[in-house]
Amino acid sequence: MPVKKAAFKDLRQSEKRGLINLRIKRSIKALIKDIDKALTSDKVDDAKKLADKLQKTIDKAIQHGRMKKNAGARKKSRVAARIKENSIKK
Repeated sequence: MPVKKAAFKDLRQSEKRGLINLRIKRSIKALIKDIDKALTSDKVDDAKKLADKLQKTIDKAIQHGRMKKNAGARKKSRVAARIKENSIKK
């Protein structure tokens, strides 16, 4: 445990930031799972709507420094490729 007053504050801030980061990561993972479920049930239109929401969430995370730029681009690219692949099959 911290001894100094400033160290206590830093610990509180760190825990708060960690919770924010965790919430954002969980929301991104949940959106990706929802997109996969929509694609497995052949609902490409729903998947495209969810993909738009996912892109917005990832862009916000990158903008606020919660996710690195290349990691966000990789996630968006993989989801877009899956949607494209399923729309061609249909």
